[in-house]
Amino acid sequence: MTATGGPKSKAVQVADALRADIKKMKPGDKLPSQRELMDRFGFASQTIQNGLAALRAEGLIVSAGNLGNFVGDGSAPTGDVRDDIKDIRSQIQALAERVAALEERSAPGGA
Repeated sequence: MTATGGPKSKAVQVADALRADIKKMKPGDKLPSQRELMDRFGFASQTIQNGLAALRAEGLIVSAGNLGNFVGDGSAPTGDVRDDIKDIRSQIQALAERVAALEERSAPGGA
């Protein structure tokens, strides 16, 4: 039942069931495919997607494009995975610049 006393939406039912499954899993574990979830629940693709979106918004799962959905590490959601990749690439670039500077200083005749 929802706060208004009515039955839970199908997407909420999916999210609730997967939330229970996730409690038994470790970060990085792969969730069943969307097709498998459609078969399990008997709901349409969009309903499954809505349930998964709720879990992503809570930071419980992360999506990796065509690779599927995975249990998150519990950190707050940061938006699209592409944003996370962009942030990591930026951090790698900054570290590469630091390494280059250190290598230059340590080279014979360096500053």
